[in-house]
Amino acid sequence: MPETTQTSGSVVQTGGVAFANHLPLALIAGPCQLEGRTHALEVAAALKEMAQKLGIGLVFKSSFDKANRTSGRSARGVGLDEALPVFAEIRESLGVPVLTDVHEAEQCARAAQAVDILQIPAFLCRQTDLLLAAAATGRVVNVKKGQFLAPWDMAHVASKVTQAGNPNVIVTERGASFGYNTLVSDMRALPIMARVTGGAPVVFDATHSVQQPGGQGATSGGQREFVAVLARAAVAVGVAGVFIETHPDPDRAPSDGPNMVALADLPALVETLMAFDRLAKASG
Repeated sequence: MPETTQTSGSVVQTGGVAFANHLPLALIAGPCQLEGRTHALEVAAALKEMAQKLGIGLVFKSSFDKANRTSGRSARGVGLDEALPVFAEIRESLGVPVLTDVHEAEQCARAAQAVDILQIPAFLCRQTDLLLAAAATGRVVNVKKGQFLAPWDMAHVASKVTQAGNPNVIVTERGASFGYNTLVSDMRALPIMARVTGGAPVVFDATHSVQQPGGQGATSGGQREFVAVLARAAVAVGVAGVFIETHPDPDRAPSDGPNMVALADLPALVETLMAFDRLAKASG
């Protein structure tokens, strides 16, 4: 089982991947929803091949349960019982660290047996019991900033994890609510979150930032064409990592298809982001 440690300088390491605002860019990527063993392994293998070729640290991401879907009729996922063996296989057979969302405190300890990073969804970022349960596992905890929070409010969110004895916290920006069915990304939030959390690694979620919550009525919409635009802007500001959901055929994906990047298009985007990252951090 990969070790999870934090060193001085707010560097969070897990599974051989380092996240720090001053270090080279890391990538969190994968399909929004876990669709089954074969699909997950194929996408994870393709991402690993890309990451090795480009020389970027990779964490595979997928959700076992989409508990906050717009409609109760929407597909939620395979569930924790079916997902855990798949996550464990990706870690063991491919050597790629894994991230997944948790929605209830009771899920944290079980999920931590098979994944390296527990992610707190944006809607749940202030749920104290969930944060404490995730912290208690000793795993890295990635907390997405709620669409309803100011960036400086994340100081209190992150401190719930660190004061519970777990220094391995990452904070992720995914846009702020702006009117109906719209999110905007304030790039000032990135350095602000780094500052108010004492230098915690900041990740920019490029795909959920272009989501249009509830924009298609019973489902969320998205503007995939702006993923690269916002990702370049965030990396130019300076971040520890980017979060990009990807799928071999986004238009057929069971969730978040409109804002996911096609797997075939991801290598060129990541290569560009790495170039922006080198330039942004050249003086630091």
